[in-house]
Amino acid sequence: MKVSMRVNGAEKSGDIEPRVLLVDFIRTNLGMTGTHVGCDTSSCGACTVLVNGDPVKSCTLLAVQVDGSEVKTIEGIAQGAALAPIQVGFHEEHGLQCGFCTPGMMLIGEELISRIPNPTDEQIRWAISGNICRCTGYMNIVKAVQHAAKLTAAAKAPAGKEAAMAGGGE
Repeated sequence: MKVSMRVNGAEKSGDIEPRVLLVDFIRTNLGMTGTHVGCDTSSCGACTVLVNGDPVKSCTLLAVQVDGSEVKTIEGIAQGAALAPIQVGFHEEHGLQCGFCTPGMMLIGEELISRIPNPTDEQIRWAISGNICRCTGYMNIVKAVQHAAKLTAAAKAPAGKEAAMAGGGE
């Protein structure tokens, strides 16, 4: 069966069996191994990707179910050579330990910030509640998402407000 979708902004297609999971299509057919397989039961969230802007656990979706959709994986999160705010947040706030949950956590964080520009601890914790960090790094993950939210807001602020947000203005 032919399946086609935009993955990280590029048109991708392939001939697959109808039973192929989205996570397997991404990893095997497209060679994008940043999306992790953790449990195959939707319990851990390591396979989280964005489909049409919504977080989904790709181990419980068939690739044919997202035919014609826009899919964003961890490989599509960077902005060219520059790190995305969520990547900077995870780096600067030590939001990862082993890194297994990190792709899913970053995509959840990015989606949350797109909906709620200044999320509270509680909103972040609720958003990531479907993803398991086996290293129990939740406190730093929350800090990382908050940091990314501040970076995102600063990047969107008018030029005069950037200095004020940094403490150098009125």
